Amino acid sequence: MEITLKDIGRRYNSEWIFRHINYRFEPGKSYAVLGQNGSGKSTLLKVLSGSLSSSEGELIYTDGERIIGIDQIYKQLSIAAPYIELIEEFTLRELFDFHFQFKPYLQGFDKGSVLNLLGLENALDKEIKYFSSGMRQRVKLVLACCSNTDLVLLDEPTSNLDTAGEEWYLDLIGHTKRDFRLFIICSNQKKEYEFCDERISIIDFKK
Repeated sequence: MEITLKDIGRRYNSEWIFRHINYRFEPGKSYAVLGQNGSGKSTLLKVLSGSLSSSEGELIYTDGERIIGIDQIYKQLSIAAPYIELIEEFTLRELFDFHFQFKPYLQGFDKGSVLNLLGLENALDKEIKYFSSGMRQRVKLVLACCSNTDLVLLDEPTSNLDTAGEEWYLDLIGHTKRDFRLFIICSNQKKEYEFCDERISIIDFKK
């Protein structure tokens, strides 16, 4: 998947969060969107995911020669972010069964291999509401990265993870990158995006 931004801007009331973004995200590459907390990284990610409309400009999604409508882009992406909640009443087993009805497993993965990668086999029948914040973050990341989607959006991916969890995250990325996949990481911590091919500073697009 390729995403082309033509003079994209977003504002809240009279304040522009970012403006005049002209950029092309290419398939098979990883991009880091950088900026301090509150700078607009998450807002841009929401615009890219189609959950928030831009205030100006044009956003174009293409798969080869085929243009994908904004109302269909959700089928092509997976996302992990602090503002995306898990269904707490589900057990881990139920959450996996529910999620992967809508987003198939990435090629080369199945329930067993994803659980093994997650490292929470002993918590399979435990309700999500009893998971620690670090366990929840791992679940969010594995659901996003191990779904068969062309576009993976990760916002502050190592939040609530300890040092071992940060190493696990990088290992997860290594296991799930593919030539056709586009990764976009919103971050202000170098350890989260060192593997990225390109870096974009949201500050460059302030009015």
